[in-house]
Amino acid sequence: MRRRKAKPEQEDKLTRNHDVYFLIQITQTKQRLIASMQNKGEVLLSKCSKAFKSLVRRKQVDSVHVRTEGQQLARKLTALDLTAIGVGTTIGAGVYVLVGTVAREHTGPALTVSFLIAGLAAALSAFCYAELASRCPSAGSAYHYAYICIGESVAWLIGWSLILEYTIGGSAIARGISPNLALFFGGEDKLPAFLVRHAIPQLGVVVDPCAAVLVLIVTVLLCAGIKESSLVQTIVTTVNVCAMLFVIIAGGYLACKTGWAGYELRDGFFPFGVNGMLAGSAVVFFSYIGFDAVTSAAEETKRPLRDLPLGIGMTLTLCCILYMLVSVVIVGLVPYYSLNPDTPISSAFSVNGMQWAAYIVTAGAVTALCASLMGSLLPQPRLLMSMARDGLLPSFFSDINASTQVPVKSTVAAGILAAVLALFMDVSELSGMVSVGTLLAFTVVAISILILRYAPPDEVPLPSSLQQFIDSVRKQLDDDGQAAERKKYNDEDIVEQSPHLSEHGEASIQYPLIGKHLTEDKKCQSKRRKIAVWNIAFFCIGVLVLTSAASADYLPSLLRFSLGAVGAAILLCSLIVLACLKQDEARHSFGHTGGFLCPFVPYLPAACILINVYLLISLGVGTWIRVSIWLVMGTSVYVFYGWRHSSLRNAVYVPMAYLDHIYCASSSHQV
Repeated sequence: MRRRKAKPEQEDKLTRNHDVYFLIQITQTKQRLIASMQNKGEVLLSKCSKAFKSLVRRKQVDSVHVRTEGQQLARKLTALDLTAIGVGTTIGAGVYVLVGTVAREHTGPALTVSFLIAGLAAALSAFCYAELASRCPSAGSAYHYAYICIGESVAWLIGWSLILEYTIGGSAIARGISPNLALFFGGEDKLPAFLVRHAIPQLGVVVDPCAAVLVLIVTVLLCAGIKESSLVQTIVTTVNVCAMLFVIIAGGYLACKTGWAGYELRDGFFPFGVNGMLAGSAVVFFSYIGFDAVTSAAEETKRPLRDLPLGIGMTLTLCCILYMLVSVVIVGLVPYYSLNPDTPISSAFSVNGMQWAAYIVTAGAVTALCASLMGSLLPQPRLLMSMARDGLLPSFFSDINASTQVPVKSTVAAGILAAVLALFMDVSELSGMVSVGTLLAFTVVAISILILRYAPPDEVPLPSSLQQFIDSVRKQLDDDGQAAERKKYNDEDIVEQSPHLSEHGEASIQYPLIGKHLTEDKKCQSKRRKIAVWNIAFFCIGVLVLTSAASADYLPSLLRFSLGAVGAAILLCSLIVLACLKQDEARHSFGHTGGFLCPFVPYLPAACILINVYLLISLGVGTWIRVSIWLVMGTSVYVFYGWRHSSLRNAVYVPMAYLDHIYCASSSHQV
């Protein structure tokens, strides 16, 4: 009986054991699955983190330690050469038309004030460019500065946008020269047959051989050498400035004889009000675009720390003075509503009996276009060269000719592309895209100034071939630093006998105050940098929200006001925090020291960002759609080529303090 009763009990026990075993198996399986998923999540997170870091990796700032290999550009330019390049690029033929259009539609006699306000707004960007150009005097301009201060992905987008700007800008200028040449010679029938524009009905295009020929001539001139091309640029710019001086002097004489009739109006000095004057400033602001071409020749300047800021400042000052004086004279000669919108200067002289002055004005317009064409084609090869040096473009573009010491291959490639566009395409509809590249560059340069002052890069990339020297120097400096810190303090203050004995029977000695002091110092510095970076980011977000609300006419008034108030609050709060924060001490040794310093930081760069972003938002939907297509193409090129071939792909980042010791160690090893 007992044995029979034991069987069910044994069976129940076996069943329970089996259930327990089964539960254990399920639990272990779940744990393995969870561990596997955690590992996969960690791997995915690691890959995402690595990908993000690769997008914001920054290259080394220009310094005496940056080793240049191979053929270099010739340092032959002076401050006068840079000024000629800047003035020639900035003063295009637009000023000969712009004064009539803006005066009639926006400003009236207040056109001079509009030019002054626009000049002051452009000066904000010029101050930022001047500091970065003197600290980082290498080719690439805004692309180069963004790569050092912000990161690779932003630098690529800026470089890609500038490629579009220079290409379309050069083609548009070239197509504008042939009509002015025809006007100068008395009509298109006076030009040689092979230079006259003619239509191809089958293709629906108007071919402009004159524009293509001019682009190719300028390309050959740029290949001859930087000193030769700058000499021609100086001559052409001088002729243009002389034509403008003729307009100012002769026009001023006529205006004095006629009693400055353009200012004796019932409407007063501000017929369109202050809003009209400000709208006119936004339009004429684009007539100051071009001074940044000076920074593209930074690597070819004899004394970049002095001459680059001087060239930028002289360019902007001369352009502003000439623009204001021309506008004073033309608006004073003829009432603003009587100005011819197409030929305001020539018509103003014709009304006063000086028809022959039209030839001088036309000559000035032609030389202005030629100087602008040279200024537009000069920066692009150097930009391509800089991007190719960094591995983001094929090395073909970084080759420098040994005899002329210019990037001939890049120049020829850029010239052929611009010539083809000028020959077959009417790029006037795409001219708005030129402004996007410039304004994006201005904005990024101002942001770079804020980053440089408050959170400059504290690590530098070095090639992986220096890994053994990096490890050696890191260990040596860590040991030396600990020993030096121990000597700073008295033993009675920092030495504490441990109650535990070491394995040799001696009391171990700790240095808690040293460790605490170093840790707190690093934590404070790290915290300050994080606060600065986050506030710079919040400031940019606030600017974007505020300017978007100000430009969104299609939104209800209440919603626009609410968005604007939120954006303004974010902007002001972040700006106040930045103003209260102490600027980073590392800024004093960042790049080449002893050059120009941007004043009124953070207020001046902040105003620069606000103005440029507002102008960007106001460009229109059509322009942004076309630019977005170009940027998507650029992103594809970066993902499939630039990111994979970047010179920083396998770089090792080390603290800036280790740099001198690593280079000394590697140099002594080579010796």
